Amino acid sequence: MADDLNHPMDGFPVRPLQFDVAKLTASSRLWSRTCPEFSMFVNALGIHVPYFERYLVRTMTKAKTEIESPALRRDMAAISGQEAHHAKNFIAYNQFLATQYPGVARFEADARDYFSARAKTDSLKQMVGFSAGYETFTFLGGMIVLDNHARWFEDADPTIKALWVWHQVEEVEHGAVAFEVYQHLYGRHELYRKWTVLTALLHIAGETLKAYVHMAKVEGWFRNPFRGLWKTGFCVLMLLRFVRAALPVFSRRYHPRRHPLVTQRQNPIQIAWRRYQRRGGDVLEIDRNKMAEIMQLQD
Repeated sequence: MADDLNHPMDGFPVRPLQFDVAKLTASSRLWSRTCPEFSMFVNALGIHVPYFERYLVRTMTKAKTEIESPALRRDMAAISGQEAHHAKNFIAYNQFLATQYPGVARFEADARDYFSARAKTDSLKQMVGFSAGYETFTFLGGMIVLDNHARWFEDADPTIKALWVWHQVEEVEHGAVAFEVYQHLYGRHELYRKWTVLTALLHIAGETLKAYVHMAKVEGWFRNPFRGLWKTGFCVLMLLRFVRAALPVFSRRYHPRRHPLVTQRQNPIQIAWRRYQRRGGDVLEIDRNKMAEIMQLQD
């Protein structure tokens, strides 16, 4: 089981957590008081993510019959379990966002239809390739978000903060699985792997920007066009962070387990959160005091 100073991708578990988003109020929609733009960015990003996660589960189920390695089959089952719980929680959170932003229901329906259609028509190679390309950015996003906890999470709604910390820890844990399935089945098709990284990035960027701009309009940020453009710049810069972090992915020798964001040092939040949760700690709400308690377990 991933814990302590072991590599975070070793033996990761499924954690069936359920976050109480039903109690959220309008003041919770920009839930990071430290950085409201970050709140909006991950809110916008998260609208379509659960439907990709369901697509990934279908991909793993379909590909599992082609995989002989017991270790990889175990990891495929674990990623499916983690992603199923992610999807359930984020669909519930999207229902809250839909009460705050009139366009969210349409964006969510479009995402559901898009991934449902792809799951029916994509070949196994397309499903595995797109899943591996997309997981590149959920994995890297996990590292980027956790490494910037103080800048973006310091003063935040305890439930949504807890939801995103859990999600990002687990995205790092299973960040190599889709890649390894692709390598096992289609590793000789290196150019196609790189192409799927680019197509996944374009899809993520397009969906996120569309939702972010809509939310910014609802918040009134564009009443002053200069203010609106300035705040939209945060979304663009975040996507550029993803691009910069993804540069090692285009090396033929790339493997997620060896990405510099994982191997140069483990994020202390990952280490402490995994220890705390494994010992029975309540991770469904994380305020400043709870985070301080969690972080005592990093050493």
